[in-house]
Amino acid sequence: MLGLPRSTQVNRRVAKEKLYQNAALAPQTREMIKDQIDSVFWRNKLADSTMAISAGETVAEIQIFEIQLRQRELDKRVLPAIAKAIPYKILFILVFGDEAQLWIEASGTFYNTDWQPLGGFTLKFEGLNLDALYENLVRQISGGRLGTDGDIEEAVDRDKKRQKLERDIAALEKKLLREKQFNKQVELNGELKRLCAKLERMG
Repeated sequence: MLGLPRSTQVNRRVAKEKLYQNAALAPQTREMIKDQIDSVFWRNKLADSTMAISAGETVAEIQIFEIQLRQRELDKRVLPAIAKAIPYKILFILVFGDEAQLWIEASGTFYNTDWQPLGGFTLKFEGLNLDALYENLVRQISGGRLGTDGDIEEAVDRDKKRQKLERDIAALEKKLLREKQFNKQVELNGELKRLCAKLERMG
């Protein structure tokens, strides 16, 4: 699906029970995995032993897991729980019907693509080592939210602040629409302009 070298292929089914054994999952999360996931496949292993790339300082291997869903949505608590159970970086491919979505984590935050037709992804697997390769994947999957250079942790932190600001602006806009008092409208409008200017400065 992603056009990776044959040497990286694993294509092994992973029993959901294995995920339960490897992680201290809350009963609720176990039920979500049972109810929402049909099957899990370990598709590829990206490492210095499977492709022409050096190991990174922080990333030794990148695993690619394909998760076949029973519904088009997966509860947002499930992927972090699975990621905790596996001691490697993971690129998740969620599949439902003839569509797929990519998910990846950076600095504790998950990023994802939109749903696309199977085989419709054009990811570039580039980097001098696995650290750089993983970082490049995160930037591609984030859809431009993290920029193209600079420290990835700082970029994630900046993005979190930007998203919070966007939520605050949206909430303020709703509040302004409901407000009847003119004086209060002026006050809210001033605050809205201040937040919008702050967002613009963040770029």
